[in-house]
Parts: sequence; structure tokens; C-alpha cells
Amino acid sequence: MRDLDAQPPVTSESGTPLTTYGRGESQGGSSRENGRANGRGNGHELLADLHSLLERICREERHPQALHELLSRPARFLEVNFPVTGVDGKTRVYKGYRCQHSDLLGPGKGGLRYHPDVDGSEITALALLMTIKCALLELPFGGAKGGVVCRPKELSRRDLEELTRAFTRAIAGFIGPETDIPAPDMYTDAGVMAWIADEYSRLQGRNEWGVVTGKPEGMGGLAARGTATSLGCVIAAREAAWAVGIPMEGARVVIQGYGNVGSNAAVFLAEMGARIVAAGDSAGSIHHPDGLDPEALREHKTIGGSVAGFRPGREITGEELLEVPCEILIPAALENQIHEGNAARINARIVAEGANGPTSAAGQRILRERRILVIPDILANGGGVVASYLEWVQNLTRRRWRPKEIQEELEQRMVAAFRKVYARYREKGGTMREAAYAIALARLAEAASLRGWVR
Repeated sequence: MRDLDAQPPVTSESGTPLTTYGRGESQGGSSRENGRANGRGNGHELLADLHSLLERICREERHPQALHELLSRPARFLEVNFPVTGVDGKTRVYKGYRCQHSDLLGPGKGGLRYHPDVDGSEITALALLMTIKCALLELPFGGAKGGVVCRPKELSRRDLEELTRAFTRAIAGFIGPETDIPAPDMYTDAGVMAWIADEYSRLQGRNEWGVVTGKPEGMGGLAARGTATSLGCVIAAREAAWAVGIPMEGARVVIQGYGNVGSNAAVFLAEMGARIVAAGDSAGSIHHPDGLDPEALREHKTIGGSVAGFRPGREITGEELLEVPCEILIPAALENQIHEGNAARINARIVAEGANGPTSAAGQRILRERRILVIPDILANGGGVVASYLEWVQNLTRRRWRPKEIQEELEQRMVAAFRKVYARYREKGGTMREAAYAIALARLAEAASLRGWVR
């Protein structure tokens, strides 16, 4: 596998140019509008699924009822409305959110997204996911998430900067290096993080680069931060393949969402000998059983805005993409893409969730019945938050990590987490998701007990 510092330079975890905005700490691929249009991009549904799983695992593991109650609701939730005067001279009022789900293990950690469909339920659900993810990966963070209701594609870069700085001023008393550390997410990028860091530093009267992660390297950002989520997902997929006896050489891979996470994962997997047989984004999908060149496909998308039209390859629908026969399927786009209506037609042996919540609870049950191994999002896309942790440490200690150290740290943490989850899954049965939650909740329960919050 190539070194992290050998990857093409990217401006955000989306791998998209700074002027087009992109995906973030654990998101990849296609546009959110596609998920909203088919009715499956639903924060309420995701939150309900998470609460149901949380309640069941707490009950089965015999944790105190108080732990379930503590984790079922956010510690703090902030909603702000703030004015922004655009370059056209008009003032508009925007709504923003920041949810700090838990600070049991440390300051809040989670992305900031810009999208017209951002809502409180979605933000709360994703903050809960971050709490569980950080606990599973043994990171000293709690979960957080934020968002602004806006249409980033319709904003000039200057307007986006003004919006970001105004939002930063509105939440400045709510975030900080030891309180809550945002990161890039949907339609935000390293440039947006730079504006937040600069505005927050102005308010504090000193440089506070550690207030966000995912920054440009020139402002304390981590080298090769943009490939960390992809590499973490590939490490998890590789470990799963080894565990179930699938050789990586020649393994067929399908990727839904060819943004930063998906495209970089494709490159890493191809270097391991895997064959990328299909890939898609919001504007189209392409299938070629003999294998697609992931680098050429990424260049095609950079030029044309989509994988559609790439040759050699046959265009297929987004629904057909998920049903292409393969060994490894990586949904790296939206939540609830594998659901009751299509899970019976998934033709993969391993599903590695590169996005947050791409498999609904009903879809998970069907995949389990069909003995398809699902690497849950809190594990599969954990590479992004591991990189965020390293960047945060770098900012606090003023010691810069070398690319080789980043790769070694990421490999060690992802392999250890996977093997721990897989061992419990093999011992207890159920699903990998249930095993991951059980391990994470045990760590949270221990912290709650030691702090005297739950007895």
C-alpha cells in the first residue's frame, strides 16, 4: 500500500476542490439530495434505530437504567439563529445547530455540515454515533455534531466565509479545544475549518488552532488527513476478508459514493489487488466486470462531476449498483441506503459502512439472515476520527506527526478495534454492530461509574 503522504493532495476529506465543498469526517460519495428524494435520508428514522439498539444492548449487558437514560439524550443542544450580510448587500438569517451528546470520555468531537435539510434529529443521531465511535476506538472524546441550514452550492466562496464566521461567533462559547472540537463534514472542508479556527482565535485573543480538526497543514492540520477515513475503511475490510477467508487478490469491490472516502478506498483496495467492478455517485453509476481503473475514474469525475459516462463500463442505475455481485460492498454515501426494500438483493459477502448509518435496522436483520458480514459505521469509518485525534494532539503539544507515524497509528487502532469486535461477534453471535456497541457501552459504563455519574 502506498504511504499516506504519497496520496494526491486534497483540500478536505471529500477529495473535492476547495471551491466545490465536500464530505467530511465520516461521509463519502454522492449528494444528499439523492437520499432525500427517495425518502431514506431521514434523521428521525436513524435516531429511532440508534435508540432502539442502545436500549437493547444496555438491557442485555445489564447496565444500569441510568446509563441508558444518560446516553439516550444529549448532554447539551444549542440552536442559534444568526444574520449574515451577503456580497449582494442583502441580510439573511440562518439557523444552526451544535449538539454535544456526551462528555463522559472527553471533549465533544464531531463534524459540521452545511445543507438545506439539516435538522435537530439528524444532528442528535450523528452526535450519538460519534459518542459510540470514540468509545469503541478508545479515544478521549465524547460525541458531538453540528450543522447550518443553508444551500452551500448557491453561495459564493465569500458568502460561505461570512456565514462560517458568523456561525462561529454564535457558538464560540460552546466550543473549544477542551470542550468541543468540530471537523469537516458534508459540504464543509479544510478551508471552512480554517475560517472557524481564525475567527475563534480572534475572539480568544490568541491562536487556538486546536478548536477544530481537518484544517490545512499550514494551520496545524494533519498531513494526509483527507485519506484517513478511506484507509481506515480499507483496513477494516481487509481484516474482515482475512477473517472469512476471502483473498484480497482479485476480490470484487462495489463502491456507492465516489467522493473522497469512496475514491480513495478504491485506490487503496486496487493496490491490494482487489478489482473495482462498479462505482456510483448521485449523478450516475458505472459497472465493468473486468475492473475499473480507480485513478482514471476519479480524474473523470473531477473533470465531469460524475462517474457517469466513464469508459470502459456500462451505465447502471443506483439501485442496480447495490445489487452488483461482489465480495466487498462499500456504501460511502448516505444513511439508510440498504433497507428492507433492497437488502434481500445485496450480492456481497462483506458490507463495510463507509458512510454513517447506510444500513437501516430492517436491512441489517435481512443481511444477518443471509449471513452477510456488516462492518458497522462506527468501526468502518473510524479512521477519520483517529486522524482528528492525532491532529488535536499535534495542536496541543506543538509536535508534528510524520506521515509514517500517522499510518502506523491508524493501522494499529483500526486492527485492534476490528479484532476486538470480531472476537466478541464470534463468541456471542448476533451482529458486528451489536458487538461494537457492547464494547463501546462497556467503556462508557466504566467511565460513568468511575466519575460517580451512575451507580
